Formats: sequence, C-alpha cells, structure tokens
Amino acid sequence: MTIPSSTESGAAWERAARRLLAKMLAEFAYEDVIAPQPDPASGPEGYRIELSPDVTYRFRARRGSYGSWYVDAASITPTGDPLHFLAHGHDTVLGLTGDTTGHLIRELLATLCADVRLDATALPAAALADLGYAELEGHQTGHPWLVANKGRIGFSDADAALWAPEARRRHRLPWIAVHRDLAEYRGTGTLDTSDQLYAEELAPDVLDSFRRTIADRGRLPADYLLLPVHPWQWEQVVAPLFAPAIADGTIIRLTTDNDLRLPQQSIRTFLNTSRPQRRTVKLPLSVLNTLVWRGLPTERTLAAPAVTAWVHTLRDHDRFLRDETRVILLGEVASVTVAHPQYDAMPSVPYQYRELLGCIWREPLTGYLAPGERARTLAALLHTDPDGRAFTAELVARSGLAPRVWLRHLFAALLPPLLHFLYRYGTVFSPHGENAIVVYDEHDVPVRLAVKDFVDDVNVSAQPLPEHATMPADVRAVLLTESPEFLTQFIHSGLFIGVFRYLAPLCEQQLGVPENDFWTLVREEIVRHQDRFPELKERFSLFDLFVPRIARLCLNRNRLHLDGYRDRADRPHAAVHGTVANPLCGP
Repeated sequence: MTIPSSTESGAAWERAARRLLAKMLAEFAYEDVIAPQPDPASGPEGYRIELSPDVTYRFRARRGSYGSWYVDAASITPTGDPLHFLAHGHDTVLGLTGDTTGHLIRELLATLCADVRLDATALPAAALADLGYAELEGHQTGHPWLVANKGRIGFSDADAALWAPEARRRHRLPWIAVHRDLAEYRGTGTLDTSDQLYAEELAPDVLDSFRRTIADRGRLPADYLLLPVHPWQWEQVVAPLFAPAIADGTIIRLTTDNDLRLPQQSIRTFLNTSRPQRRTVKLPLSVLNTLVWRGLPTERTLAAPAVTAWVHTLRDHDRFLRDETRVILLGEVASVTVAHPQYDAMPSVPYQYRELLGCIWREPLTGYLAPGERARTLAALLHTDPDGRAFTAELVARSGLAPRVWLRHLFAALLPPLLHFLYRYGTVFSPHGENAIVVYDEHDVPVRLAVKDFVDDVNVSAQPLPEHATMPADVRAVLLTESPEFLTQFIHSGLFIGVFRYLAPLCEQQLGVPENDFWTLVREEIVRHQDRFPELKERFSLFDLFVPRIARLCLNRNRLHLDGYRDRADRPHAAVHGTVANPLCGP
C-alpha cells in the first residue's frame, strides 16, 4: 500500500470536507434549520448566511423538487470546512446546545475519515458496474440525506477500519450457545424448529463440534440455541453486560463456522460470500449511527418470522404481485432473541440496553435471481465516481436505451408492487436506498424489485381495512400503524425524497432529462397503475399521493433540535417541520 504524502492527504481531506459542507448547507436549508438569503452580488443563484458580524458564508445553489437545495461545493466561501461553519454558527444560527455540538463534531469527523478512505479507493463507474451485489455495497458513500451518515459513535478509528462496509473485509463470525431460559427461537415455513435452521446453515462437523463444546461443559445441547455474534459486540457489550450468564454457563462461547461474511451498508448485516446460498445474518451492534443505536429490539426480533409469513402470504395470494411484478420479498425467516435478565424487564431504561443480543436470518437474494439477472441496491444509482460520472449514466449507456425509456423501466420495476401493497393492503415498506433493491436483466435494464427489512420498516394503515382481517395477532401487535394520509409518507419520504430527490438532478445533468420531466415520468407510472385497478378508486383517494403539499419529514433536525444525543426509552423517529410542495401534484 502506498502511503500518501501529507500534501496529498491534506488535499484529500479538503475535498471531502468541502463536499460535506455543501451537503450540510443543502440539507440544513431543506429542513429549514438555516435560511440562506439571496445574495445578488454573487449572481442569480447566489446565497449568503451570516453567522456573526465577522463571518458570512456565500455560495451558489439551485433549487429543486420538494424545496431541495443543490449547493455548488466549489462556490462556498470563505472556507470549505464544515467544522469552521459549526464553530461560528452552532449557537447563533443553528441553535444547538453545547453537548449536541460536541457530539455532532465527533460524528462529522468520523464521517469525514470514512469519506477520505472511500475516496482513496474509489473506482470508475464502469468498474463498479461489473461488481457483484455484495462487493458493490462496500463502495457506497452512505445515506444521502443525513449529513453525519457515518458517525458510528462507539467505534474507534481502528474499529471502523476493520468493520465498516467501506473497509471491504470479509470476516469469520464466532458463534455462541445460549440456554433456552434466556433465548427464544422463532421460525417460519420449514424453519419451525431451530434444528432445521442449523441443519441448513451449519456444516455437520461444525454443528457436532458446537454440541460437543456444550456437552463438555456438562450441559445438554438440546437446552441451548445457537447464534453468531459480532466480535465487536461480544467484546464491548456481551462479555461485560452478560458476565453472570457467561460465568454460570448460560452463555457458552463457541468457535466460528468458518464461512466468510462481508458487512453491508447497514454495518450489522453480513452476506455469506463463502456460501452465497446460505442466509444473510443481521446482528445487533451497539453503535449510534444515522439517528439510532443499531441493536435488535427484542419484541420485533421475535416477531420477524411472523411478519415475513404474513407479507409473503399477501404476495403469494395476489396474482399481480406474484406473477406480474414478480416482486422479491427477502424474508426474515428465523430469529433468536436473547433477553438481558435485568434490562429487558425495565422498559424505562434506554432502548439501546434492550437490543443487545440476538440474530435474524434473512433469505439470500442469490436464489431468487433468474439466469442473466443481477441486483444492486437502489442507493447505488446515486453514486458518482471520482471523474464525476454517475453510476446511473453508466447503466443507461450499457442498456442501449434512451434515458427516458430506461427511466420508465426503472419506475415500472419499482412503483407497481409498492403501490399495490399500499392501495390494496394498506401496507407500506420503507423503500429507501438500502432496503429497495433493483433487479436488472442481462442488458442492465431494470426489470423488477426486491425489498428487505420487514420487521423494522413495515407499517400498516391505522384505519381498518378488510384486507387486515387475516393479519395474525402477533403481527398486529408489533407492526406500527399510521393514519392513511401519513402512510403515504413512506413512499414520499423513503423513495421520492430519500432517493429520487437526488436522482432527478443527476439525470438532468448527465442524461439530459429535465427534472420536471423526471417527475412527470414518475406521475405517469402512478396513473398507469391506478388505471390498471379502477376498482381501488376509493383507496387512491384514501392514500392520496397527489396532494398539493406534504408534511416535511426531517432527519437531521431530529438530531440537532429534538433528541440530540440523549438516551431515551424508545427509538426516535423523523421530525415533522412544515410542509413542502409535491412535484407529483398534477394540474
């Protein structure tokens, strides 16, 4: 590895910092945290923010859909340093408390360190397009909306270099055995018993070795459940906080199963690269990143297989979903939950202490893909390489299609299954860039959708619908409900604002598709779907995607002004602040 000179390192840091400051200005302005004022002296797209009598920031920016800001990073003066901006404006303009400012600076610095690492190993868009699904994840730059998107409070710099997705390191995960007095198993379909899961996930000699280790401790293997554990979580959390259970043999540490696994963008999710047909594992990781501690809530982990079974039943009994859209629902088919003897009995303690240990097994994508198909997360479409070429532009060029035609294929792959779940079943996923996966044919033309992360991100209508009558009680108890008018926010904010708001200007700049035309294509696909199901006309009004204005959900504002970095008993949610114009609202 070539060690860059101090000059090269300084320049790399400055580039990443200026890019992060442009994002900060854009997203804080979008969420109305700051209010840039027109600055005619800087030109028609010039703006200024006065932080103090002595410090005024100036920059050029273009306004876009949903009231977005697209800030020209090169135009920012007097400096491209986000820490300088915070130091002079944290109290006067941003209205931050001292403790929030301190923690925010830490998150920003961690994010910048990760960005510099990513820049140092960045590949051209053409090379990225040749990577497999698991490998491509390690080149993504994180949440497009949240500014400090790789803060990972809890990780040291060495931890990030070892465990972060951009490190692109494969790991062998250790397993543990937990007595059934402390652990519970849930499975769906053929995985109704843990024995069946272990038979499919572990080689016979490995399983025998695990059981011998338990027996050597004078315990009965049948009394224990097995699960992998994140090594960082074991050292930092499990070993100290479950020390009595480890001491008395309730928890027994085992060896690894020898499979190599690669961390994905969510950090706590690992794909099996040694045996891709084996399931993905989702593990708790007590790291604060993008608003929440990344543990596994006990109640939801227990319910994950039941939620999967219900969602699969909806799909499997619906000809449109099953046969026409062929939507892939990557089920969370098995789980082991390990309760903490004290914390889980105290609902008033911070939620991070009730999400400490467990595992969810999710179906692998590989087995669902037809010959010639390949998959990439929706987030990949927002990626831009070091030369400024958008990953989307590379895929469009490879497809041989005109940009508008390719976009129609994209929207036709993404929207119909999401809209049908909304209109027919009053049910929404959170189709943000990481949860939504685009499946392409051999020519890189989008053909269908895959969705993951059900138990955390499936919500249903609070207004009862006949289609909910078959919902099992355990599913009903765990799924969050929202009013019909707010349920549409999961599509607006998760997909349209969280992804398309950034994709639209990329398409304008690199594909020659004006932003207004982009949203016209989106609207046309929604109307096309509604025309396909005229019998659901009342639902189109109930779940109205075409209202003139929608509530403005804010992700950064939550951290800055609502929750800060304080502990709380329940997981935080996005803040709501004012409204924004809906670009889908027709004449």
